[in-house]
Amino acid sequence: MTNWDLVVELNPAQARIPDLVAAVREAGYKVAIEKVVLPIEGMRCASCVAHIEGALCNLDGVLEANVNLATERATVEYIPTLVSLADLKRAVRDAGYEVREIAGELVDREKEARRREIKDLKLRFAVSAVLSIMIMLGSMGCLPFTPHFKLNSVALFLLAIPVQFWAGSRFYRGAWAALKRKTSDMNTLIATGTSAAFFYSMAATFFPGLFRAGGLEPAVYYDSAAMIVTLILLGRFLEAIAKGRTSEAIRRLMDLSPKRARVVRDGSEVDIPAEEVQVDDIVIVRPGERIPVDGVIIEGRSAVDESMITGESMPVDKGIGDEVIGGSLNKMGFFKLRAIRVGKETALAQIIRLVEEAQGSKAPIQRLADKVAGVFVPAVIVIATVTFVAWLALGNINLALLNAVAVLIIACPCALGLATPTAIMVGMGKGAQSGVLIRSGEALERAHRLQTIVFDKTGTLTEGRPKVTDVISAANPGDEVLRLAASAERRSEHPLGEAVVKAAEERGLELSEPEEFEAIAGYGVQASIGGRRVLVGNLRLMRSSGVPLQGLEAKAQALFEQGKTVMFMAVDGHAAGLIAVADTLKPNSKRAIEALHGMGLEVAMMSGDNRRTAQAIARQVGIDRVLAEVLPQDKAKEIKRLQAEGKLVGMVGDGINDAPALAQADVGIAIGTGTDVAMEAADITLMRGDPMGVVAAIALSKATMRTIKGNLFWAFFFNTAAIPIAAGALYPFFGVLLNPIIAAAAMAFSSVFVVTNSLRLRGFRELK
Repeated sequence: MTNWDLVVELNPAQARIPDLVAAVREAGYKVAIEKVVLPIEGMRCASCVAHIEGALCNLDGVLEANVNLATERATVEYIPTLVSLADLKRAVRDAGYEVREIAGELVDREKEARRREIKDLKLRFAVSAVLSIMIMLGSMGCLPFTPHFKLNSVALFLLAIPVQFWAGSRFYRGAWAALKRKTSDMNTLIATGTSAAFFYSMAATFFPGLFRAGGLEPAVYYDSAAMIVTLILLGRFLEAIAKGRTSEAIRRLMDLSPKRARVVRDGSEVDIPAEEVQVDDIVIVRPGERIPVDGVIIEGRSAVDESMITGESMPVDKGIGDEVIGGSLNKMGFFKLRAIRVGKETALAQIIRLVEEAQGSKAPIQRLADKVAGVFVPAVIVIATVTFVAWLALGNINLALLNAVAVLIIACPCALGLATPTAIMVGMGKGAQSGVLIRSGEALERAHRLQTIVFDKTGTLTEGRPKVTDVISAANPGDEVLRLAASAERRSEHPLGEAVVKAAEERGLELSEPEEFEAIAGYGVQASIGGRRVLVGNLRLMRSSGVPLQGLEAKAQALFEQGKTVMFMAVDGHAAGLIAVADTLKPNSKRAIEALHGMGLEVAMMSGDNRRTAQAIARQVGIDRVLAEVLPQDKAKEIKRLQAEGKLVGMVGDGINDAPALAQADVGIAIGTGTDVAMEAADITLMRGDPMGVVAAIALSKATMRTIKGNLFWAFFFNTAAIPIAAGALYPFFGVLLNPIIAAAAMAFSSVFVVTNSLRLRGFRELK
């Protein structure tokens, strides 16, 4: 730690803290880092995002700060020994924004704030709309008792005051906060534009003589100022409702957590708050109840619906010794469990945390949009000023004012700031509901560009445990061969022997207890069953025992070529049959490979097995490239070799020995039925062991990126294309001008369009 401080103090210009942290990590050491999510009030556009991120990143000790406009949260990664949580909050407040109180892990932190915001916007819009309609009627000469210009203008002025300074007060507050930071944002544009129209009209109302003295007929634009405020408030109101729906996935996950739990304390059942359950408590779960914590069943059995956590639609049978996930639904049986993870350590709490952090992260495409938005507002102010001066030089102050206001209003970059985060929120939330957990926006973006997918074989494409696939008899019926072999293997601890015993039990065969048993290392077993001498083992055992094979060798060779392990069986010195055992494919493995091929991806398989076995599996599912006989320590090297060919590589694995390869890959995908180490190293975690989850993750990535690109095109193209029209570029040729009221409506609804377009991802169906 002394060396760390010395580097920072001696060379602060060259030694940035994030670079130092990266160097320490590369050297194989860990740095104590914490991550916090700060709910923020007062953000209105992409410029606000840039301001807050800049304020946070300027603090020594902050490694990364990502601000999400859609969720109104900042996710900050920092070194607690260099900067405190209080420092982070102070930096946000100094930037002109407020930090809401941070609630507990499983509490919906947005709901109440969102409800208040919607209620406030609804009231302001309603009052503003009524007054604006009256102003519009008055502008057309339809207000009674105001026949003269002066009287009519004063009435319009009085009606416009509450719209401008009460309903539109949020724009003035935002503009003032930006001004104090010596910057500008969308509030600056709205406040400047509407104020110009309002105060110009006020001057024409109370000092018309000045206009007439200059040869101008006084005109008022209260209707433009009022309708701009009203339409933008309407857009904000609709946007707030739509943004609330983007967090629906998180809320639904939070709602899964039961509020109460029934535990056994001092020999009696006690009903307590779920957060008070402790590790090793005995928890009682009745039919129809949600399981309050993660645990292991110690009594009873049931079928458990885990669909909201894993995406698995069918209930899963659970019995003694099986692990159950907190938040899942007990469908029918009664059972007791021993709590193993409680509170924020439960799988559900960690899923919620992971999704929240992922939704707060940024895809590279969003960083580009943020940079563009950061310079957009100052550029628009310059364009509006040039527009005003140009039209004024042509001698038309009215058109100068209207066109300058139209430029300011149409160019507000609200849609640009919402284009990416709303799509990421909805996409990741949809994935979480279906058992696909994406760690970051960067991983989401990379996944859609993958060219090669490498599957680990054992436990990923295959079940990861041996299973009897063939029973071939030389003379006796097949079931008798299996029964005798299983009886001989009952005392064996070898995985192949266990597979034979399990196959016999699944067929309902009645096994005998061996009178004698001997395990012969490297060969097999011999046993006495009902007075008969039974041998089960490899070819060497048969030959060393002098057993004639009667043509079974050719059949065994055919099974060997299929990548199967073959056991010979002899009874009383005569060949009785063959039993083939293999690590069988998962039901959806072939379907997953076909789907990936349909997406245009190359699919490879990596295995430590011999080449013959690996190629046999590859042929069954249509693998393009086989990487066989790969040692655990060499898996990451194989990924590097593929990357050296210029490919973007995704790695799918489940074991501890897959972790380096998962970390090396451009996108690491961990099968959730595997180890915690593999999931920690991965960019995407599949809660189920189904390989179709890989297809779902990539399909979701592609759908989300299509939505983001569509949003950005709409937002950016709309802003850039509309500015010249608003400035009056088409007027000399076609006589076309963009009325500020129409500009306000278009700007407001562009934001609503972007959010609702992102919400279409909730209907994504390629996850099953």
